[in-house]
Amino acid sequence: MNYNVLGKTGVLVSEMCLGTMTFGGLGYWKAVGSLQQQEANLLIKSALDQGINFIDTANAYSEGMAEIILGKALKELGINRQQVVIATKLRLRMGTGVNQVGLSKLHIMDSVDDSLQRLNIPHIDLLYIHGVDPITPLEETMQALNEVVASGKVRYIGISNHPAWKVVKANGIAEKMKYTKFCALQNYYSIAGRDIEREIVPMAQSENLALMPWSPLAGGFLSGKFTRNKEIAGDSRRDAFDFPPVNKEIAFDIIDAMIEIGKKYNTSAARVALAWMLKKPFVTSIIIGAKNQEQLADNIAATKLHLSVEELQKLDQISALKPEYPSWMIERQAGERVPVRQ
Repeated sequence: MNYNVLGKTGVLVSEMCLGTMTFGGLGYWKAVGSLQQQEANLLIKSALDQGINFIDTANAYSEGMAEIILGKALKELGINRQQVVIATKLRLRMGTGVNQVGLSKLHIMDSVDDSLQRLNIPHIDLLYIHGVDPITPLEETMQALNEVVASGKVRYIGISNHPAWKVVKANGIAEKMKYTKFCALQNYYSIAGRDIEREIVPMAQSENLALMPWSPLAGGFLSGKFTRNKEIAGDSRRDAFDFPPVNKEIAFDIIDAMIEIGKKYNTSAARVALAWMLKKPFVTSIIIGAKNQEQLADNIAATKLHLSVEELQKLDQISALKPEYPSWMIERQAGERVPVRQ
């Protein structure tokens, strides 16, 4: 297991992060997974034993139950709190009240206190805002996040599911007001969904922000269980929870290529997909979720799968984004601005 720097911090996180969306099974999250305490304990122990030091959750997962299960696991397994980095998120609805959702100072303060209680820990290592709130001013959100950091309840802050311009604007506000700035991003990214390479990835590299992809297997669609001849796997969350959106025709071409490469290494398409992503220099830590030990082991094994340059190029080409404006104009005009050598 390799460890990467968390943006502009001195924190090292494992190149794979254990996601907890499969914990709990309450509400519509049941379609993703319904692991209970003992199953979750075994999964967490196995992940830590194999070098993972980074665990990701959210207050909304299974209506708070995922945080409760994670907190109990840390205690029951006797995990040294200083040896694991815990990330959680806030923004999604957490009750029926009109203010129990969003990124207002009111909801941020309530959510942090509630998460600390559910997790039963003294502080949150990394707190993400889980999505855009269209009515709360960014200034209010950044002020509230700065206050929870200053209080000692949160160490670092991150941002998820936001466009690149809004991330930069938020950090600009923080810099102007001398608030804590975002050090990390969490975005959907997979070999079948490379949209963030257009704007978010260049921004992250320019601003030195850590990038943690969620759903690297496109909600299980890239597991190898789905093919053109078998669009329902029977034991995948995609059967009941068809998310995130995927262009299936393009994805099937990618899956065919990954299955072919996988045969050479006697490994799964899922492992090939993760191995491809691990080679991306802008990826800090891939969030993997698992329903059982076999899935977890297969995903972690991707850290030991080294694809050839030719295989990586093949996967890059078959999954490449179609050029969009202004990228095709930038590329066209760049030709006359190459360095001149005398």
